[in-house]
Amino acid sequence: MSKLDTLIDNKIVQNIFLWIFLYIIFLGAVQADNRFITAFFIVLLLAPPIYINNLIILPFFKTNKFLFFSLFVVNLLLFTALSVYFLNLSLEAEFKISMFINFLGIMLLSLVFGMAIKIARDSFIRRQQEKEAELKLLKSQLNPHFLFNTLNNLYGLSVLKSDKLPSLMLKLSDLLRYSLYDTKEMYVPLEKEIQYLENYMSLEKIRLEDQTEISFHKTGDLSSQKIAPMLLIVFVENAFKHLGILKNKKSNVLVDLIIEDEKLTFKCINSIDKTKVQEENLERGKSGIGLQNAKKRLHLLYPNMHELSIKKENENHIVQLILNF
Repeated sequence: MSKLDTLIDNKIVQNIFLWIFLYIIFLGAVQADNRFITAFFIVLLLAPPIYINNLIILPFFKTNKFLFFSLFVVNLLLFTALSVYFLNLSLEAEFKISMFINFLGIMLLSLVFGMAIKIARDSFIRRQQEKEAELKLLKSQLNPHFLFNTLNNLYGLSVLKSDKLPSLMLKLSDLLRYSLYDTKEMYVPLEKEIQYLENYMSLEKIRLEDQTEISFHKTGDLSSQKIAPMLLIVFVENAFKHLGILKNKKSNVLVDLIIEDEKLTFKCINSIDKTKVQEENLERGKSGIGLQNAKKRLHLLYPNMHELSIKKENENHIVQLILNF
């Protein structure tokens, strides 16, 4: 989070900004010789009832509406009377019922305005917390899903007593280190995510040997961008998971990543075996958990900022993702 974002989220800064905004409004509305002092005095008179209303009285709205409205009226009338008294005292003016009614309207509007801001802010914070909780849940689903598939590969090689197993375990260690320690932030440097993809593909090269042509191409300035962690791996993992082994030629997995004009274009292509009838759609059921989570994360983190297309062409399964930073 940048310093500006931290400053904007600071409650004290938000309150100061709102009071300055109200002061400017009263400065233009008050018609008096000493309007600068009068407007400031009005702000001082409005602050206590607004904070009492928002912090003490408003919480009763959900539990006891009668008590809320009673306290609201008492707070409104009490501080209106006190404000009018102090204003008359400072201006050395006589009490007028019209002045009481006018300030009652100002006080009522101020209390309602203050409540509206607090309710809107609390609602926004609650939605943000729900969003963060859902993202954490999606991450917790994603990592075990990836680990499950990789451990299946390890098990297969251990049964064959393959001498590739030690190298495979080292690659897995690097992958887990990234997923456990480097993905705590909502966004990570794109370079780290790419390194993670390369490690994963190197791991798959050890497993598949000469059966598959595996390549990873990347172009553009990769050092200046950040991305949601463990996002692209889902599509690469699915490419290997549903890779079709061809009889007359090598299978292929191609990953192409381009950064250009503040836009990331990611393409993942894997060959499929057209002779086999696939009873299960890649986007349904348990086999699609990772893909479903990726779509949810894209919706949450990049709303109206991404385009995802998944299609089959001839002997290839093609995923293309475009992110606008």
